[in-house]
Amino acid sequence: MPRITPARAPITSPAAATLFELVLTQGPLSRVEATRRTGLSSAAVTKAFRPFIEAGYLEELASGERTGPGAGRPASPLAICPDREFFVGVKITGDDLIGVMTDLRTEVRSSRHHALAGHGVEHVVAAVAELVAELLNSGDYRERSHCLGVALSGDVDRESGTVRYSPFLGWRDVPLADLLEDATGLTVTLENDVKALTMAEQWFGDGVGASTFAVVTVGAGIGSGLVVNGGLVSGAHGVAGEIGHVPVSQAGPLCHCGGTGCVEAIASTQAIVDAARTTTGNPDLTIEQAVETARAGDERIGEIFGRAGHAIGLGLAALVNLFGPQKVVVSGEGVASFDLLETRLRAAFAAQAFGSAAHCDILLRPLPFEEWARGAAAVAVQSLFTP
Repeated sequence: MPRITPARAPITSPAAATLFELVLTQGPLSRVEATRRTGLSSAAVTKAFRPFIEAGYLEELASGERTGPGAGRPASPLAICPDREFFVGVKITGDDLIGVMTDLRTEVRSSRHHALAGHGVEHVVAAVAELVAELLNSGDYRERSHCLGVALSGDVDRESGTVRYSPFLGWRDVPLADLLEDATGLTVTLENDVKALTMAEQWFGDGVGASTFAVVTVGAGIGSGLVVNGGLVSGAHGVAGEIGHVPVSQAGPLCHCGGTGCVEAIASTQAIVDAARTTTGNPDLTIEQAVETARAGDERIGEIFGRAGHAIGLGLAALVNLFGPQKVVVSGEGVASFDLLETRLRAAFAAQAFGSAAHCDILLRPLPFEEWARGAAAVAVQSLFTP
């Protein structure tokens, strides 16, 4: 497909990037307030904002209150023009494709959910391209959509656009970004799904204004995204925050990563289901049935969830002890059974957290699957407005 030339925002300097991000995530904002928060001179702020206004990314709202005693004129707050650009976000799982079309603030305008019939690279690329085309045609988006963000679990190298390892797809060293750019004509940014979700939280969610925080996801896999001093931690090799592979039990079980006693080997959805099937002798038991049985008072199944909560609590304590976040947002499809995990999770965290780290806020946030795709769109927004 012919490549669509992106219409980039007028980022001309790090100061311009900082100011635009400030309005994007915390606006509307007056020039005076932007000057105060960034420490830049008023002349530099005015100069940096002007190209964004001229290009239609920012607009001046009606004048508000005067900025202080003796101020000459009321402040005119600057706000994002959300429809100036649209962004496609796609989350790839082992079974599904979840796609969203968002505006500049990553507010979802349209969403689609397609079953994934196979894991072959060509099949997945074609299926994503079909989903993207459907989203582009779901409204007046095509002419103002240039960027696609794609998120999936596993070892993802954002810089090269390569999926180095995806356990759920069975992929190694797949140049997915290049393949999707050829298939869709859009500029593609590829990211690990938990890091993408963390990016969305940092810009548009519970992480706004927090310099250091973490997102931990519990479900098919267990992972975390870390923001330290305002920056997303990627790691020297693109691997960071893999809380699911922190060992918490020398007795096992074995993990698909090759390790022993990892949090994920004890507390992922599949690990819980496998343990429950072994305990009950029912090879067809589902996670929903396991949850129902535990809530009905079956102590054997309740203990499986308790062990999972204990493992997650130890993993959270390790993360908080190492990085000292202000808050940890716990999310993912696994939080649907949080009532079965919470007591042991919080007890293990409190026992293992060091000193004042135990005061870290642990926030529970339900996560519709569309939020994963919204995270991918947020990564696309970030790539467009980062110089």
